[in-house]
Amino acid sequence: MAPRSSEILAAAVEAIGGSPRAGQQKMADAVAATFAGGGHLLVQAGTGTGKSLGYLAPALDHLIEHPQNRVVIATATLALQAQLAGSDIPAAVAAARVVTGKDVSHSVLKGRSNYACLLRVRQGVGTDEQSTLLGGSELAQTLRASGSDATSVLGAEVVALREWAEQEASKKGMADRDDAPSHTFGAWSQVSVPVRECLGAVNCPYGSECFVERSREVARGTQLVVTNHAMLAIDAMHGGMALPEHDLLVIDEGHELVSRVTGAASVELSPQQLERVAKRCSGWLTDELAAEFLDLADTLTEALDAAPVARVEDPDGEIAAVLALVREVARRVVSAMGGDDAAEKQAAAAAKEVYDVATTMAALRTSDVLWVSERERAGRWLVCAPLDVAGLLRERVFARTPTVVTSATLKLGGGFESVAATLGLLGGDPDAEGAGWSGLDVGSPFDYASQGILYVADELPNPGRDGIGPEALAEVAELLWAADGRVLGLFASQRNAEAATRHCRAELPGFTILCQGDAQLSELTRRFVDEPQTALFGTLSLWQGVDIPGDTCLCVVIDKIPFPRPDEPLLAARQRAVAEAGGNGFMAVAATHAALLLAQGSGRLIRRTSDRGVVAVLDPRLKRARYGSFLRASMPGFWQTTDREVAVSALRRLAEAAKGAAREDT
Repeated sequence: MAPRSSEILAAAVEAIGGSPRAGQQKMADAVAATFAGGGHLLVQAGTGTGKSLGYLAPALDHLIEHPQNRVVIATATLALQAQLAGSDIPAAVAAARVVTGKDVSHSVLKGRSNYACLLRVRQGVGTDEQSTLLGGSELAQTLRASGSDATSVLGAEVVALREWAEQEASKKGMADRDDAPSHTFGAWSQVSVPVRECLGAVNCPYGSECFVERSREVARGTQLVVTNHAMLAIDAMHGGMALPEHDLLVIDEGHELVSRVTGAASVELSPQQLERVAKRCSGWLTDELAAEFLDLADTLTEALDAAPVARVEDPDGEIAAVLALVREVARRVVSAMGGDDAAEKQAAAAAKEVYDVATTMAALRTSDVLWVSERERAGRWLVCAPLDVAGLLRERVFARTPTVVTSATLKLGGGFESVAATLGLLGGDPDAEGAGWSGLDVGSPFDYASQGILYVADELPNPGRDGIGPEALAEVAELLWAADGRVLGLFASQRNAEAATRHCRAELPGFTILCQGDAQLSELTRRFVDEPQTALFGTLSLWQGVDIPGDTCLCVVIDKIPFPRPDEPLLAARQRAVAEAGGNGFMAVAATHAALLLAQGSGRLIRRTSDRGVVAVLDPRLKRARYGSFLRASMPGFWQTTDREVAVSALRRLAEAAKGAAREDT
């Protein structure tokens, strides 16, 4: 790494109270080389490496050397985006200023729905709402405290948001949702607008004050732009219109990229959506057309109720016929709505979205997967997603600019090839611009072999499809007893999590067992951390992003290898497509999916250098099956055993040590 880049990194690490890490230095060297020489770099940087500063230091050095250039950083979620923009970047920029005497400008760019819309704000303001003696925020707070009905609270929240948006407009702010007064999703929907319903700055009466346009203008004027994977996907799908032109790209939490891009490229259609749009458009339609549009909701409901919850492939089936009808009626609705009124234009835009979605779904292209989805409360609806996003990423992201992709879990089965394939870096023309890539594992500051044990319960029967078996339940209870309750249980389904919760509560009444669904996840996590002899059982949302360092968690229990469900339409279709192309569909899709989740889930155990514990996998296939070695190679390098007594004894020792430390603290 260039001396100046190294100095920036050292200054930033010192500023946040950290210490130099060999892996972080190694990562920064490789990132700097990629920025200088081009190509693409996949960097696996384990938890605790400090990967954010590992790419920020060379990025800032590059921008100081080339002030006319721009670097875009894309994170997986808005929360990570906020963390990066609010903490890591300011520290790194300040360090660069100390080292070089120069500043690097930076900004945050989000999707349209994250900013207030002045058209919605101002058209919805009523005189009665604005004449209240209390401000909106004070009124909403008062109503919440008094236990007022939800409608009253919602109204007060909307007033508060409108007041805040006007304040933002007067001071030329951004009206970013993260900075808004406390509110619910329903309230925010009253002051924001979906992208399809936006009139555009040219046609909007408040276009000159538009917060979204202002955020984009600011981004175009800064050197370092922080965005998210969804915006990166939108930019790729729409020819580079969402993000400012940039010379270098960093994709953080890269293991999430495919799912986030898939989500951004997916469309949905439900009876509830049809009914809402039809009612919204009715005032500008003839009675006959309005009734025809509204009746589509019932027609779609009947077709969905008669269809299996599965992929839709029959072009002559009832679902395809209903979609063709929705497309035709929506086309006539859009044609009938040509007024200049802003409300009519937005309603027409919503109808146009229905038309576009129905058109996409009705085509039943081989490049898409259409299926019927169902949830207990939401009922049934249609989802359409791209079969593969590798080509989109290869042609619209990696072909445009040198890119660094980083995560704690990019190396699956001992190599980067599985992830590289899903990203589109394998396949295609090897001589094409931007085709070259390399992978680098900078390791972890943790000594997994001495800090943790991987116990595979290979004497248990293979898990079945009918829920968790009695042998596995007994194993969970014994591990929970040995760990003195300090267990994070990661289960394949909510049913399994609830069954384990009931069993352990009955067998071990002295322990507190929390189960996902008992309360908000944030509340359950807080109790798990704060209360000793407490276990937390849950499903997918606990596999990633939950940071629980210390002796709060001595054991992570995984009941089953997290293969995708055989009836999951998108992954099943992807697996079949790989097989039809001559590849191994199971390894490319199902095993890779499971490997990523196992890496993420087992990574919950060790979060700092003093952590110790056991990861217990109650699925003997992890040891016995041919694919087991691939999956184990994707997990942290724990010392491995199949001996239950070894795992139980280790947990008892750790639990006793934790209780002793707690007594000393008191």
